[in-house]
Amino acid sequence: MNRCSWACASELEMHYHDHEWGVPVHDDRILFEFLILEGAQAGLSWSTILKKRDGYRAAFDQFDAEQIAAYNTDKVAALLANPAIIRNRLKINSAITNAQAFLEVQAKYGSFDRFIWHFTSGETQQNQWQNAAEVPAHTPVSDVMSKTLKKQGFKFVGTTICYAFMQAVGMVNDHTVDCFRHDAVKQLENL
Repeated sequence: MNRCSWACASELEMHYHDHEWGVPVHDDRILFEFLILEGAQAGLSWSTILKKRDGYRAAFDQFDAEQIAAYNTDKVAALLANPAIIRNRLKINSAITNAQAFLEVQAKYGSFDRFIWHFTSGETQQNQWQNAAEVPAHTPVSDVMSKTLKKQGFKFVGTTICYAFMQAVGMVNDHTVDCFRHDAVKQLENL
């Protein structure tokens, strides 16, 4: 069974690739989780974040944006001491800032889902990459998304992070055409 080359290093990465990566997500809580995790990945490997994902869920109240938006200095200190997550003050503070911005976007647009998916007109962009070397690190769409999120007050949302987010939540189908998930993910758009 052929998989995208990046997903073959560990069982954890294979499972994530086979069951989540590229599957369209429209649940605000899950979208928020991916936004925070992609930001936490900056400068690190995705496998590092996957290994700490359960720790993040526990430490960040299952990614409940309302709770995170209200975190205080005591909570930040506890997070900085928590080995189950990436203990980087800027990334932890950005999660709080992003929760606050996320709630503002929800209030303004009715849902984060409605806001974020407008960048692809509500549809998954179906790509036809022959190999991993063709997959871009960012696109004009992720450039615009990044600028827009920054204007909304989000942090750790550079264009590369935004494109990784788009890949994770199925806004783009970047499974290579020889990957067994490419056609399966493409079919999800018709459901």
